[in-house]
Amino acid sequence: MDVLAEFRRRLVSTLEQVDAGFEVVFVDDGSTDETARIIDCMHGEDPRFKCVHLSRNFGHQAAVTAGLRYASGDVTCVMDADLQDPPEVLIRLLAEWEKGHDAVYAVRQTRREKRLKVAFYKLFYRALTRLSDVPMPLDAGDFCLLSRRVVNEINRLPEKERFVRGLRAWVGFTQVGVAYDRDVRFAGESKYGFAGLIGLAVNGIVSFSDKPLIYVVVSGSMISVAAFLYGAYLIARRLLYGNVITGYASLMSGVLFLSGVQLLALGVIGIYVSKVFQEVKARPTYIVRSLLGIDDVAHEREVSVEERA
Repeated sequence: MDVLAEFRRRLVSTLEQVDAGFEVVFVDDGSTDETARIIDCMHGEDPRFKCVHLSRNFGHQAAVTAGLRYASGDVTCVMDADLQDPPEVLIRLLAEWEKGHDAVYAVRQTRREKRLKVAFYKLFYRALTRLSDVPMPLDAGDFCLLSRRVVNEINRLPEKERFVRGLRAWVGFTQVGVAYDRDVRFAGESKYGFAGLIGLAVNGIVSFSDKPLIYVVVSGSMISVAAFLYGAYLIARRLLYGNVITGYASLMSGVLFLSGVQLLALGVIGIYVSKVFQEVKARPTYIVRSLLGIDDVAHEREVSVEERA
């Protein structure tokens, strides 16, 4: 787990340049390796490092949600510990916050990853921006810095299946982006596979847009009109030219096409129904197994600070 040691070294080196105290809240999302032991040791060596251990792996967005829930500073930075998001960028994020911005999100200018994955990310962000009812910044992930009032508002939101970067945009306030170059993973391999990325993309779009449902209605209407016109054409041709022998291939093509459209429409509707079902069950986003260096009672009341002038 060399990545955690290097992350700690670079993070502390960066934050100690700031004339203010800090805390680091690690969220252990049900890890099966030595991560839990290592971050517990970090707390023993430096109490500024604190730990939230979840009872199992609830997913990346649930882990981010837990981190926001237990962070207590005037500002909170969300970042992964794999060093793809350079800790040194925090200085630039803080500089923008000091100018009066409530949310400063890091915009990925370049990515040193597989081309297919980069292409998928670009497609996703552009689709999300076009479909979303809320303005979404392009190429901005969860790496960001949030003021206390933004964190408080996000923590108040009741939804269980969360898309944090979307919630960040939804709460509003003054927001600005800072461009940076995303590094390669320092060590190891990500357990966040392609299926997970697809799930995140679907959750993001469904959570902030009903346009897919509108597109289904529009597509169905257009196909119905086209089918009606084609039927009218066949009737007119029958009346004018007599018996018309239709082709088997064209008939089957039409049937299969319409069947595919129907299944696609049902799938889109099913996704929305599934999300409603998950919210109605109202299960918690995550379950905490243990805390280290964090007073859970203190966090039961909302952390409040005076707003900056």
